[in-house]
Amino acid sequence: MKIHKIDLHIHSTVSDGTDTPEEILDKVKAAGIDLFSITDHDAIMGCVTVKKHLGEDDPLFLSGVEFSCRDEFGKYHILGYGYDPSSGSVYSLVEEGHNARFEKLELRLKALQDVFEINFSDEDKALLYELNNPGKPHIANLLVKYGYTDTKDKAFANYLNQLKIPNLQFRPEKAISAILESGGIPILAHPSYGSGDELIRGENMEIRLKRLMNFGLKGLEAYYSKFPPALQNELLGFAVKYDLYVTAGSDYHGKNKTIPLGGNNLADVDLACLGLQRFLDDVPLR
Repeated sequence: MKIHKIDLHIHSTVSDGTDTPEEILDKVKAAGIDLFSITDHDAIMGCVTVKKHLGEDDPLFLSGVEFSCRDEFGKYHILGYGYDPSSGSVYSLVEEGHNARFEKLELRLKALQDVFEINFSDEDKALLYELNNPGKPHIANLLVKYGYTDTKDKAFANYLNQLKIPNLQFRPEKAISAILESGGIPILAHPSYGSGDELIRGENMEIRLKRLMNFGLKGLEAYYSKFPPALQNELLGFAVKYDLYVTAGSDYHGKNKTIPLGGNNLADVDLACLGLQRFLDDVPLR
């Protein structure tokens, strides 16, 4: 199959998207996307589900995952592609991330009550605990529903980001190591964006990339829905300088974000940089 349109950064209901893996497959086909990946936060069940539903004439699929990481230097999202889903390394990290998300859910609900005297109904809290991988977006939706704020962005800024929650996220080297040990390729997601409104550029970006490369990072997501040309071109320059893979993703979350499938500022794979061409040559596509 000739690949023209791709989207390698998509979230399903397995993490914080609003479309099921099956719905994503249908929407990918409707959007004319030739290759896609589901990259749920700290979860791979969406990929397992999609693979069960893929037909012979369906678009190409690449297994993905996005690990949420943090260390003393900041916050990172590490994408993993082409891993063996039965590998103990990735599976163990997914289980650890899954458990941590429920621990953080409990801590956030308690903190909202203690700090802001905010509480939700037992029914709504039970629905949170029934989710595969609950996160801040799910709580933000409830804050809007209960009238504490009128937008999810304000729910984050005025409430959730004000809470002092212990860091239960992985260090980036742990995620990178697990992806490599499972036969996958670790990629830095939306590299220019750090914690909150932090923008990482120039020398600071180069320092960050070199440190992560020492851990085994193999590439970066230079084609991304929210990148203006200046950021995209800077990252493409780093990819050339350090011979890194390049990927392209929208960060689609369904109704939780106003980003369309395939919206990654890459008009056609034929126009992509060499780093993306090499990536597509080296990963196992279904």
